[in-house]
Amino acid sequence: MVDHLDLGREFFAELEQFDEQLARRVAAARCPKCGGPLHRGDYGRKPRGALIAPAGEASVVRFSLCCGREGCRRRAMPPSLRFLGRRVYLGAVVLMASVLAQVLGVAGSIRRVTGVPVRTTKRWLGWWRGPFLSTAVLVAVRARLVGVADEALPASMVAKLPGTWRQRVRAVLAFLAPLTTGSLPDASRFLRGTA
Repeated sequence: MVDHLDLGREFFAELEQFDEQLARRVAAARCPKCGGPLHRGDYGRKPRGALIAPAGEASVVRFSLCCGREGCRRRAMPPSLRFLGRRVYLGAVVLMASVLAQVLGVAGSIRRVTGVPVRTTKRWLGWWRGPFLSTAVLVAVRARLVGVADEALPASMVAKLPGTWRQRVRAVLAFLAPLTTGSLPDASRFLRGTA
């Protein structure tokens, strides 16, 4: 299983194209507060890819939009398949390191295989089994993937999906994308037909 986790440059280029498409959809929908035009206000990020996704560290721009109407100027952050909210590590790294931590189980092996500190991986597993359980995203996942076990998240989610590892990771990142923005309460509508 560990040998097939090479997430290369092409994978992250594809995710960046998805993010660009999402940003265009959000911009076309206009400002959710006042209906004004949304303009690009991208900003830099310094994501970590660890050993799982060093090619993803080249994804340094987080697409962002800002209302152009005077007096509003609110940010409308499009959902992202590359970044998982404000986390420093890329979304694919959070997902795959969590799955590997469940599979390997041995703390020393986790750090050696993923490059992510054990303490960080344990914190992510706590998120999957804690706050994540009360999200609308998990409700949507359960509706699409019957039999997802809460105690085995995220591995149980990945195992229910068809395709290669890359396709599975991309699909789970698409499921998680509404969690990557707080400025668009209905972010999931922009994801239909994307991934």
